Amino acid sequence: MRVLHAVSYVAYITREIVKGSWDVVRDTVTSGVDSTPAIVEMPLRCRSDLEVTALASSITITPGTLVLGTADAAEGTAPVLFVHSMYGRSRDEILAGLRDMEDRLLRVTRGRVERGEAS
Repeated sequence: MRVLHAVSYVAYITREIVKGSWDVVRDTVTSGVDSTPAIVEMPLRCRSDLEVTALASSITITPGTLVLGTADAAEGTAPVLFVHSMYGRSRDEILAGLRDMEDRLLRVTRGRVERGEAS
């Protein structure tokens, strides 16, 4: 089953790259009024170096988003990514998109992942 999740994840990332590219091109060619840059802090459910690296890479290869930095998990806390997003109406909207990406990745690495899994 993880193979199906992996294929689905690759298709999802490909779609996000195309969509992000379109947004950036459209914003470049027009007046650029759609751009709403923001930096968000995202506590992760990813725990292994592989999961954190894969998520950070997925975010960074998607046009319009960039991982600025990471913070290791301290005792009792989750690792954190700091993400710059060019498009998103609110912090919650940006985090919802990033959470969706993380959910899809965790299905590949862990199998079934519940949405309510603790951070």
